[in-house]
Amino acid sequence: MRLTAKSEYGLLAMIDLALNSGEQPVSAREISERQAIPAKFLEQLMVQLRQAGLVSAVRGARGGFVLDRAAEEITVLNVVEALEGPLHTTVCDGDRAETCGRSGACAAASVWKQATAALRDVFTATTIADLSRTQVRLDDAAGTEPAHEG
Repeated sequence: MRLTAKSEYGLLAMIDLALNSGEQPVSAREISERQAIPAKFLEQLMVQLRQAGLVSAVRGARGGFVLDRAAEEITVLNVVEALEGPLHTTVCDGDRAETCGRSGACAAASVWKQATAALRDVFTATTIADLSRTQVRLDDAAGTEPAHEG
């Protein structure tokens, strides 16, 4: 399993959209500034999220991005797999499985499969709405500038 900055930044962008896209789309520039995500990188992520059907782009002077469905319906797994590809154990299910010669006879394989299953369960059980509510509580508790407008 390989999680990169794509997943981290993608989740931050999705949380930002959930918190800020009330009546109007949110521009990539606004997300980039609020979440400290490099603008060019964010643009690439938004293309992938749009292709996965998680966000829609709205053109025009007040254009930007909106969630394609309710934040309660978008899981962390949806975002991670849109950006990273299918979640699987890198060692046992990836390219190395064909060349290692231990397929089906590896003591370590079971622990990697269990870890991947646990991660998949957490990612499936957690929605963008859950993360958004948590972010609001954290901002309130810290007394810091919120990562959202409202």
